[in-house]
Amino acid sequence: MSMVVAQSRAARQQRIVEILGHTAVRSQPELAELLAADGYDVTQATLSRDLVELGAVKVRVGRNLVYAVPAEGGDPTPRPAADPAEVDARLRRLCEDLLVAATSSANLAVLRTPPGAANYLASAIDRTEVKRQTGIIGTVAGDDTVLVVAADPDGGALVAERLLALAAGDTDKPDRKDTRS
Repeated sequence: MSMVVAQSRAARQQRIVEILGHTAVRSQPELAELLAADGYDVTQATLSRDLVELGAVKVRVGRNLVYAVPAEGGDPTPRPAADPAEVDARLRRLCEDLLVAATSSANLAVLRTPPGAANYLASAIDRTEVKRQTGIIGTVAGDDTVLVVAADPDGGALVAERLLALAAGDTDKPDRKDTRS
């Protein structure tokens, strides 16, 4: 199943922020290739303008200079690409603190949190490696409920099991669906 992407400026800029949040990008041509792989065909001038509008800057990460976008919430300190292990550790902590229950049906998992906490958990799921490992294609958060949609027609159970395992502190659960017949 392929995703159809909106070709709007806002959608493109959101994808740039996502890419820079998890990939060390050293040049505009490299970023243009990553965008093209996602279905965005941009000129160098458009990409340059997008980076300026987003406030992207180059920061030193090790020996390399890579693009980073200032953190959300107005913090002017640029953030380099996030370490996937740190992002997954954050999800584990949030699951331990916030996940009350999880149920599934077909490709859906319904997560329960304390009132007001669903958005935090959904945001963490959207930014983690677990999202890619379990085939999550998106989350929708309410006040105390998160709806998680998996690409696999039967993937809801795997998502619920994986997140409940994280809540229990078990990081050794398999990430892929069991292939037994």
